[in-house]
Parts: sequence; C-alpha cells; structure tokens
Amino acid sequence: MRDKKDKGAPVEDMAVTTQASRLVTFLLAEKSVRGVILDGTILVQEMRSRHGLGPLETLVLGQALQVTTLMASSLKGHDEIGLRIDCSGPIKGLVAEATATGEVRGYLKQIPIPRTDPLQTFDERDDLIPFWGDGFLTITRYLEEGRQPFSGSVALQAGNIASEVAHYYLLSEQIPTAIHLSLVFDLHGRVTGAGGLLLQAMPGASDKIFASLDQKTQTLPSLGKALAEGRKVDSWLNEQFSAFSPDILEEHPVHFRCRCDAERMHLLLLHLSLADLKEMRDNGPFPVQLTCHFCSKEYLFDQKALADICQEKQSCT
Repeated sequence: MRDKKDKGAPVEDMAVTTQASRLVTFLLAEKSVRGVILDGTILVQEMRSRHGLGPLETLVLGQALQVTTLMASSLKGHDEIGLRIDCSGPIKGLVAEATATGEVRGYLKQIPIPRTDPLQTFDERDDLIPFWGDGFLTITRYLEEGRQPFSGSVALQAGNIASEVAHYYLLSEQIPTAIHLSLVFDLHGRVTGAGGLLLQAMPGASDKIFASLDQKTQTLPSLGKALAEGRKVDSWLNEQFSAFSPDILEEHPVHFRCRCDAERMHLLLLHLSLADLKEMRDNGPFPVQLTCHFCSKEYLFDQKALADICQEKQSCT
C-alpha cells in the first residue's frame, strides 16, 4: 500500500480552533412550532480565516453556512444537506454543506466578489440584490439510507438568503418557515457576532400563530449584535419569544470541518487522462498544487508522486 506522503502532502494552514459554535433546538407555541437557533460566531470566524475572505465575501458565505447549519438540524445519523446558488450577478454562486453530526463547510465561486464601490458599512442589512442577479437556489439532501440524493430548486426572488430558503420550504415542501440571519462586524471588518434562527410550523399548527411568529422574526433585533455583546442564544430566545413559551430540547456543537485529504486529491488526479498526467509529470511546474474548494487547504505533489500516479493509471487501463 502506497504511503500517503507519496500521494501529496497537505500544506499546513492555521490551527483549527478547538472551540465550537452552538446549535440549540426548541419548541414554541405549545409544541406546534419547531425551532433551532445558532450561535455561529466561531463557525463564521473559522470560515473567514480558512478562505481569507473580505467583509462582503464573509457576509455572503457566512449567511449561507449558517442557514445550511440550521437546515441540517432536522437530519439524522450520517445524513447531509447541501445548499447551492447559481446566479448571474457578481457573486456567481456558492456551495454550503452541513451534516447531521455538526460538520459544516462551503465556498464561494468568485473571490473576491467584484464591486464598483467599497462597502459603506459592515451591516447584515446591506442591500445585496445587485450582487445576486438572476439565478436558482437548490437544496439537496443526501440521506444515509437513500439510494439517490433528493434535490429541489427555486428561482431567486428576494436577493436575501434567508428569504430564498424560506420560499423554498414553502414552495417545494409546503412547510411554513421563518428565518433570521445576522452577522455583525467591528469597524475593521472583523466578525464579532453571527447567529441564525429558523422556525417551522408543525403539522396542525395554527396559521394565525405562525403568521405572528413570522412577522416577529422579520422585525427581531440583531441576534449577531446580541452575541457580540456576550449574550447567550438561549437567554436571547427566551427574551424575544417569551409570549410563545420556548421549550428548549437539546444543544449540539457545530464546527467548520472539511473531509478533504491527500487520498481524495490523489483520486482526483487519477481521473485525469494519462496524456494529461504525463504532461504534468514531465513539465510541472513542481510541486503540482491542488487546492480544496471547501476549505482552501493546499496539497502538493512532487515529480515522483506524479510518476507513481502515471504508473497506477497505466496499470488500470
């Protein structure tokens, strides 16, 4: 068996924090509404560090990772969920994935996001509609027991990820959904607080009660700001939704974590044609570098490693 160091060594990046974001599930309104609330500050900070993002890029991808984490709260076992946006605007699109076990990752298709004017403020309410343009949002579930993933898509409408996902749930799954996403930056553009809230009506829930909750969600004070000031998500939840009697069920840690490794990158190279592999082996430049889209980790392959991959490819053809 070939040693992994011959297949490509990962370039070391910043040490991953041992701390974790918090995901709390709860019920409201006499258990007729399911909810989940996220303190995603550490998650978004780690994401920004891994990808080296500016404030605009952090805002866009941070919202996507948080809402995907919220959606994953309903998964079981080793199920996974993915959010993908393809659009005509400067953002171009993004991918975010989360697992039932609390592993989250994602990437932007365009870094940096082109813009003609600098951001005036670092505020989650900045108008991002011009950056999206026309496009589609796709939600895909990868169920452990399922033979094939299940996907559904909706056209972008609001230029706001929270609204787009809520629209998807209502249109594709007939589940009334309300979402609040929040990222807060300091004067230097660094993330100081990030959080998200998702509410979904259970079967038989009162339309009137959920409409009231939906309206409240749209006018909530910034969860991100509360977290930046040192508040805890459960106390913020109890304060904002006291009239609906929150019943907290459980709490889970959430991490920015990618499953890439040298073995996977080795297999990616094996999918290339033998002619392309020989070209790389003979002409370099060395070391050949592969970068993971999801976490920006770099893997280096020297000439000997490429020669071994060529030999392995020849033996398979």
